[in-house]
Amino acid sequence: MRLKTLLSIAILVTLSASSAGTPVDPSATLSDLMTRLQLQHAKLWFAGKLRNWGLAEYELQQIGANLEATGKLQTDPSQANRAKRQLDTVRQAIHSRDLPGFITSYADMTNECNTCHRSSGYASIAIQIPLTLPVPNQLFVDQVTEGRSLAHSSCGTCHVVADGREAPALRPSPPGFLEIVNRPSFSAAELRRFLASSHRRLGPDQSMPNPRLSEYQIEAIVAYLETLRAGQSR
Repeated sequence: MRLKTLLSIAILVTLSASSAGTPVDPSATLSDLMTRLQLQHAKLWFAGKLRNWGLAEYELQQIGANLEATGKLQTDPSQANRAKRQLDTVRQAIHSRDLPGFITSYADMTNECNTCHRSSGYASIAIQIPLTLPVPNQLFVDQVTEGRSLAHSSCGTCHVVADGREAPALRPSPPGFLEIVNRPSFSAAELRRFLASSHRRLGPDQSMPNPRLSEYQIEAIVAYLETLRAGQSR
């Protein structure tokens, strides 16, 4: 009976912590959190430097959450609080899409990290603005924004790209992008095959000139169209 009571208390404590927004993570030691922060610090730099503001905001949120957890493990929580104040400056630059402001505030945040290390007796751990990509399998540019721009420049002469405000040169015009993504037959794989064709002209009636896109350009346009389709399904 006593064991059952103890288990019930443990479950209630776990649920309470989760509902309060404090995940129970027994592996989150200070060293683990610092390793996560180091990766997020590097990813934030490339996201902001390449103006992928959505990704930059996401990485900043991750840093903020891990700094919050770090403060709870430190004997002097004020160190984490100073770093969080620097995050606010970076956040303002991201929200304003201010690249020079981002670069300056990011450098200040990095300096604050090193100040914290030195005051904590870890001066040998020095963080710098990253020189190389932190992971090889992530694209840090804003692929959807690039795809939208490519769609307008490569396809907008003939197709209505998205919102219906464009005026294609052809009359009657080919199907608009929203019509294309709403077709039951639409798929990213089929679109890739279509745009990667080596033929001079494309389509069932060979009426579309081949835009001769590179692989990364095709992926950007696919990303844009998939985003359009996801927006239509909401």
